[in-house]
Amino acid sequence: MLYLDNSATTQVLPEVKEAMLPYLLEEFGNPSSKYYSLAQNAKEAVDTARKNAAHLLGCETDEVIFTSGATESNNFIIKGVAHYYRGQGKHIVTSKTEHPSILETCRYLEDNGYKVTYLDVDSFGRVSVQQILEIIQSDKPTLVSLMWGNNELGSLNLISEIAAICKEHKVFFHTDATQIVGKVTIDLSQLNGIDFLSCSAHKFHGPKGVGVAVIRKDELGLPIQITPLLHGGGQERDIRSGTLAVHNIVGMGKAAELAYNNLTSNIEQLNLLESKLSSILTKKFGDKIRFNNDDSNKIPGVLSVQFKGINNEVLVRNLASVMAVSTGSACSSSKPSHVLQAIGLSMEELRSTIRFSLSPTISLADLDIFNSL
Repeated sequence: MLYLDNSATTQVLPEVKEAMLPYLLEEFGNPSSKYYSLAQNAKEAVDTARKNAAHLLGCETDEVIFTSGATESNNFIIKGVAHYYRGQGKHIVTSKTEHPSILETCRYLEDNGYKVTYLDVDSFGRVSVQQILEIIQSDKPTLVSLMWGNNELGSLNLISEIAAICKEHKVFFHTDATQIVGKVTIDLSQLNGIDFLSCSAHKFHGPKGVGVAVIRKDELGLPIQITPLLHGGGQERDIRSGTLAVHNIVGMGKAAELAYNNLTSNIEQLNLLESKLSSILTKKFGDKIRFNNDDSNKIPGVLSVQFKGINNEVLVRNLASVMAVSTGSACSSSKPSHVLQAIGLSMEELRSTIRFSLSPTISLADLDIFNSL
């Protein structure tokens, strides 16, 4: 079976598995313990993974906080900023196409007295930079939180421009970068204004259950302060307590190392795969299909395609024996896509939409399976 649902999760690479195994078996020490070798070995492994993650994201090592994944990171950052700076204002700005872990967190805050502005998007799911500027100037928010790349359409927001505006007006800016890590170049050291970033290892061929919350430093070189989501033993700079999942963190570190080293070739392969798949689908189905995604300024390897007059759930089931595809986000699979609704598609159009999300581990020859359909 050909796996084409890599926006939902990715296969753990063999090198990642091999790096993790010792820390599931013989190297079982707690990195927060002291003096004996098992603890020291675990601490050194975590330190190495942190360096690899920081290298991939272009930030400083001590700005990387390990979490259980992007959902926790998103909750941690948004709730943490909202609570810590509640005396300075209770206005948060996000968009209508965010991941549920952003939208549900914002709805929770609304229920607790915060004002949330949900930005409209264009036909490809991008927010308006001008609209963000106007909102900041009229009703200055504490935090703007926007995804870097959309998980269903692949569209990239103009993050550098948005971050610069937020920086100029002293507004905190957070981006959920879960979908772009390993597929788009990230260098936070060159992006002025990104204060917080979230991502998950399992989106770039690492294990599930581990992710990162990047918390940048301020102009004085001090970590930006936020309220912890988890209180306890004081791990991760006293802001994310809990015994570290060393095996998962090691796996994320190895996946980050591989993603950084292979970034250029991976992007090239994803672009080649996307081009071939688009060509095959267009040639085979012609005007019976329509692409929802843009063909530029997007995550390579993500295609959103309407198969006109065909129910997407039926199509996914019928294809299941030969390929794995999805109707959209795995985190909201039981509901009609809020992303496709936000870009103006009708219920009939969104219920005929399939998402293909590719991986650089796929060969061009693998896509020939479409010719037999």
